[in-house]
Amino acid sequence: MEKNVGTIDKVIRVIIALLIIVAYLQGMLPGVLGLLLVVSGSLFSSVISGYCPLYTLVGVRTNK
Repeated sequence: MEKNVGTIDKVIRVIIALLIIVAYLQGMLPGVLGLLLVVSGSLFSSVISGYCPLYTLVGVRTNK
């Protein structure tokens, strides 16, 4: 797995994941816990690993 996620992309992913979690905890997104956990988990996973499988499929690289 070659890293394909850049620093700015990582920051954006962490912010989005945290916003999803906070919105759920505040009751703004009721009833979709499973989906939210998957989305947040995949965002955090790509931040930690530096690799996004979807980017590989579409040929995108944000790390330079």
